[in-house]
Amino acid sequence: MNLISGIDITASALNAQKTRLDIVAQNIANAQTTRTPNGGPYQRQVVSFESELLKHEGKSGASLQSVKVAQVTTDHTPGQQVYNPQHPDAGPDGLVTMPNVNLSYEMVDLITASRAFEANLSVAKNARQMAMKTLEIGK
Repeated sequence: MNLISGIDITASALNAQKTRLDIVAQNIANAQTTRTPNGGPYQRQVVSFESELLKHEGKSGASLQSVKVAQVTTDHTPGQQVYNPQHPDAGPDGLVTMPNVNLSYEMVDLITASRAFEANLSVAKNARQMAMKTLEIGK
């Protein structure tokens, strides 16, 4: 068994989850941003993953799968309209279009991503410990 290929797969999953954590943090930070450089309120970003076959030079000929970020897309669902005539971005009717970020969903996504990151980190630590124990056998 090649431990390095297992670490490569775990590293790709760690990178993917790190990207997901970054995007969720960006969504939370912009939950009240009503004006962006493009004009209009902030639009929620969503990360999508895809599996990727890795070339594996093994006797079995089996290929390994890792995960990678396929794309970061914009969620185009409309944001909530809030009546606040004092707001600088309010329209003539006093309504402000808020970002389409739901903090409850973002927090659930944040917890899920951090747990997946922790699980993959645990796999990397266990692979390292297994490699160290394997080296101790030869003593």
